[in-house]
Amino acid sequence: MDESNINWVLAIASLLAGIGIGALGYHLLNAGAGHLQTLRQRLAERDRELTALKDGIGDHFTEVTALVENLQRDSEALAQRLEEGAATLGKRVPAQRGLEVALATEEKAANEEYAAPRDYADGSGGTLSEDFGLKSNESNAPQPPRY
Repeated sequence: MDESNINWVLAIASLLAGIGIGALGYHLLNAGAGHLQTLRQRLAERDRELTALKDGIGDHFTEVTALVENLQRDSEALAQRLEEGAATLGKRVPAQRGLEVALATEEKAANEEYAAPRDYADGSGGTLSEDFGLKSNESNAPQPPRY
């Protein structure tokens, strides 16, 4: 073979090797790009879900705030109605008086003496006595020693 043929063979071999290396590089880089594309798509979906949750939480707090305001308004209306009812009965009962009555009742109860509970029965025939429920002839039977 002469030199010009070797140059052509070498050029063709280099061209084929370059095409192979380029195809391999493209395949490897394209696989990473596809994975990157999938990750970007999943990230976009998560962002949409997060935005929807934030909007839902905002709506929830708005609704809860409205419910609390309604509850406060209703409790104020109930307190006013109770005051009007007390006034129509001729007794003006302020809110503090109920607290004072409760404290006085508690103090009165603390001053009273209560008998301490007992764990035994009065007399000899109570339900907690040793021989309750035993027949009279069994009580004379010898008992095993107690340790």
